[in-house]
Amino acid sequence: MSYDATRDRVEHYFDRTATKVWERLTSDAPVSRIRETVRKGRDQMRDKLLSALPSDVNGLRVLDAGCGAGQMTQELAMRGADVMAVDISPSLVKIAKDRLPEHLQSRVTFASGDMLSADHGTFDHVIAMDSLIYYTGADIRAALAKLGERTRGSVAFTVAPRTPLLMTMWYAGKVFPKSDRSPTMIPHGPQRLSKTVSDIGQLTDLGRVNSGFYISQALEFRP
Repeated sequence: MSYDATRDRVEHYFDRTATKVWERLTSDAPVSRIRETVRKGRDQMRDKLLSALPSDVNGLRVLDAGCGAGQMTQELAMRGADVMAVDISPSLVKIAKDRLPEHLQSRVTFASGDMLSADHGTFDHVIAMDSLIYYTGADIRAALAKLGERTRGSVAFTVAPRTPLLMTMWYAGKVFPKSDRSPTMIPHGPQRLSKTVSDIGQLTDLGRVNSGFYISQALEFRP
């Protein structure tokens, strides 16, 4: 499946199917035990990606690529960054806007659409948490190349790691009709992905978060 086709499917899922679920998951509302592990895992991963940035981000321009409901966006703005928050889902962007405290609004520009669009300008750093997890290695390489051309520092992002559990779930998930399941995560190994992008930059392993049903690998790309 091409990048455009995958992007359109992700948009349909998050903007029309999973908006309410995602809004609840990213709030303080009670959730099931399974979703609680996902919530905790995402909190841990957000902290891990933020720790990859310089200790002082005051005045730096940061792209939150796939901002979702805005948790990363708010944290970046609180630290003094000028944030470009982009998500393919207009519904999630609206939630992020509504949740952003008034005193931080001058630091954030929101947009719905393709996170790779050159219209968003240039950046000091990019964070793409769980927004490249549905794409092939070739698509990730192309995305990093586009972002790298407009980023002075690093691109910190996540992928689904190639663990036995995730690979089993991935193969099992492929047997279900597409209409009955969410977009499928594509597992990647850091070493293989590093080779895939070696001609355009360097990849660094930032570590893994394993929290129940949330398993994610953090990576940093520098052109």
